[in-house]
Amino acid sequence: MNPLLELRVVDRDDAAWHGAYCDYVSQVFRQADFRRWCEWRQWGEDYRAFCIVGNDGRVLANASVSRMRLLVEGRELVGYQLGAVGCLPQARGQGLARRAMQAALAYCGQAPVFLFANDSVLDFYPRFGFAPAPQTLFEAELQAEPAGEGRIVRAAAVDLADGEIREAFLRSAAAASPVSARFAARDYGRIATWYAANGHASPAHRLDDDTWVFAEVEDGVLTIEDVFATRPLDLSAALPHLIAQPIHTVRFGFTPERLWPQARAVAAEADADLFVRNLVLPAGPHRFPLLART
Repeated sequence: MNPLLELRVVDRDDAAWHGAYCDYVSQVFRQADFRRWCEWRQWGEDYRAFCIVGNDGRVLANASVSRMRLLVEGRELVGYQLGAVGCLPQARGQGLARRAMQAALAYCGQAPVFLFANDSVLDFYPRFGFAPAPQTLFEAELQAEPAGEGRIVRAAAVDLADGEIREAFLRSAAAASPVSARFAARDYGRIATWYAANGHASPAHRLDDDTWVFAEVEDGVLTIEDVFATRPLDLSAALPHLIAQPIHTVRFGFTPERLWPQARAVAAEADADLFVRNLVLPAGPHRFPLLART
């Protein structure tokens, strides 16, 4: 580890460093980008990047922290989610990612911390006190068809690239009830907009002024990635708004015990490994909301 390299903490107000951070992300995570998200002015006060910076001003390694309002078994607590942890390929082997992780975790203190990782780095995080925590996929069999013309109008997808629509969504997301009491979060609209800015989210459907559903249908399966609603939502009644073709299955990107209690746990989630530190998760199947993951 080179102690002469600078550790720089980049926050919302360090706009001069946002470009260097975006360059780092695009080189380390080929399917991720922060440029459009920054252009949308979504870098909020709860997001900080702990960057190891070279003499040329490039970000060489990083560990970012999102301050989260978590809900675990009905209890609300403040925690942190790590993301964008890594190192440029040409700078690896010097302990730079470890230094960034140590700085980020020192900032988090003894608060709960969690992260999602791919299977190429699963041996890295236990070195920092993280333990794996399996996630579960949920679905329900449901034969449903779109409502006939003149009865219920399908909720058209909206584009969060539109500033007015995006601000309306963020207002609703800030006041929305958590989708689950088991393991979920509050007020993570700016994380959801990151997915939208990168094209990784399902289409957003605005059912009314205070209800937004990210969902899409493929091969008869309706996948509901996330729901942001400030009032109680009857999801079964809302389904005709979300489909343009018949469906036979509904899948959920979160633990659906509130919105669809009859859903069943069908398998372990295979494409995103959850690691936790200072955090005791509920026993039994659960799934952290897809659009709350950094």
